[in-house]
Amino acid sequence: MIRLSELRLPLAQAEAPESALSAAAAAKLSIPESDIATLTVFKRSFDARKAELLAVYIVDIELADPAQEAALLARFDKDPHVQPTPDMVWRPPVTAPADWNGERPVVVGFGPCGIFAALVLAQIGLKPIVLERGKPVRERTQDTWGLWRKRALNPESNVQFGEGGAGLFSDGKLYSQVRDPRHLGRKVMQEFVDAGAPAEILYVAHPHVGTFKLVKVVENLREQIVALGGEIRFQRRVVDVLLDQELPAPAIRALAVENLETGDVEELPARHVVLALGHSARDSFGMLYRHGVDMVAKPFSIGVRIEHPQGVIDRARWGQHAGHPLLGAADYKLVHHAQHGEGAGRTVYSFCMCPGGTVVAAASEPGGVVTNGMSQYSRNERNANAGMVVGIDPADYPRDAAAFVEALGDSFGVEALPEGQVHPLAGIVLQRQLEVGAYQLGGGRYAAPAQRVGDFLAQRPSSGPGEVLPSYKPGVHWTDLHAALPPFVTAAMREALPAFGRKIRGYDMPDAVLTGVETRTSSPLNIRRGDDLQSLNVRGLYPAGEGAGYAGGILSAGIDGIRVGEAVALAVLGAAQG
Repeated sequence: MIRLSELRLPLAQAEAPESALSAAAAAKLSIPESDIATLTVFKRSFDARKAELLAVYIVDIELADPAQEAALLARFDKDPHVQPTPDMVWRPPVTAPADWNGERPVVVGFGPCGIFAALVLAQIGLKPIVLERGKPVRERTQDTWGLWRKRALNPESNVQFGEGGAGLFSDGKLYSQVRDPRHLGRKVMQEFVDAGAPAEILYVAHPHVGTFKLVKVVENLREQIVALGGEIRFQRRVVDVLLDQELPAPAIRALAVENLETGDVEELPARHVVLALGHSARDSFGMLYRHGVDMVAKPFSIGVRIEHPQGVIDRARWGQHAGHPLLGAADYKLVHHAQHGEGAGRTVYSFCMCPGGTVVAAASEPGGVVTNGMSQYSRNERNANAGMVVGIDPADYPRDAAAFVEALGDSFGVEALPEGQVHPLAGIVLQRQLEVGAYQLGGGRYAAPAQRVGDFLAQRPSSGPGEVLPSYKPGVHWTDLHAALPPFVTAAMREALPAFGRKIRGYDMPDAVLTGVETRTSSPLNIRRGDDLQSLNVRGLYPAGEGAGYAGGILSAGIDGIRVGEAVALAVLGAAQG
């Protein structure tokens, strides 16, 4: 097959593009339209840079006479928009015998990374055991609504913990900028479609599923794993790793697992363990650090959620075409490099943009406030929201023992570190400081501190909303967000807001709402691994996904889960054969 890119159609033709695309493809290749046997849309996006909005397509075509394909590709060998269609089919690197009854690998965590690690292990035939500290997705949803509606937080079942992971309560965005030479992202997308996601996610430029649709998709993926011999154990928290120290290097031999329903702790033998922990498993990070598992602090970002009327974003992005049903609710991506004052040198950017969505409470610990964004598939809520965050790095993290003890209950030896060395858990200390501070600034009971943009720019407290009503549940407390974040962060944001307003008209409108704080943009640490995807210093541990620092979102986490699942399968079956 042949892949053609940059085929452009007027918006009117994009409503029923089949014949127009066929004609455009034939014209591009200088062949009769009858020579095209099939045409499949691989990707569709929109170009709104000029007055006439255009739909831009990447398509795969199959010729009626396949023998012509080589000659056509040779004729266009210097044209980057005419290429062979890549092979995107996933093939397992190894397959277990049909009667496999050997070692069962263990996957810790059942977010996107854990789901896809378990899925490929099950498809290979290794019957994985999955340990998830949270609850099944529907019970978890009820617990999450308990915080939003009743201010009741379940620390083990919330936006961060439970089946589906943190990505479940988001826009369900399925796009990523990670390098993916093996097209593993296509497998993730196809598995989602096979499990009930809309087929359009395979071709739209910024695919999303939405929380309610994701619930059923996740359940169907779970059922597939179980049907292939896998086992999902909910409300099972790994409280310790048991290592064999007799080998040349430490190796995992078992996990201590607490049943959160009964309080009982059992020892589960395990020699190959996927650590798909998610970015909020702070107790697990501390436990792994005590065992000497190699990890380092890494950069992440902090800031707030910003809300505008969705119509403001639609008009700024789509112009006269705003409201067209094919376009839907507009999104955006913004970046500003601050140059002045305390924020100089910092990068401010939009994060996890949710068109037609809501700002949600995403705390996982008592006495803390965390914000996130969520959209349903319809994206028809009145506001658009996105994280407006500032990049920080380990040099910004706390280093004093008192801060560690207050945040973590233990200094974790920070006082003994050489000058200039940053403790691997220091980013967690900063997160907890900011989240507890936001809880207090919001007046308690999980209300979030909020401020109008005009007041934020003027550095004065807000006393109430203007045109834009905040969507955060269980409610906001109007205040001054300068008290919630470090001065260099707020300075960089003040510089960025007018710059963003020049890119998207109305972005810095005085009544836009800022809600704090956004602290869980990514993991604050990296559990390092080698080329074989195992921990650098503990054999059999496979750090994976967002929590270990190898992904940033549903799609990239799923891709990493597949890669790690393959590595585990090769190790398990190689050891069995050896």
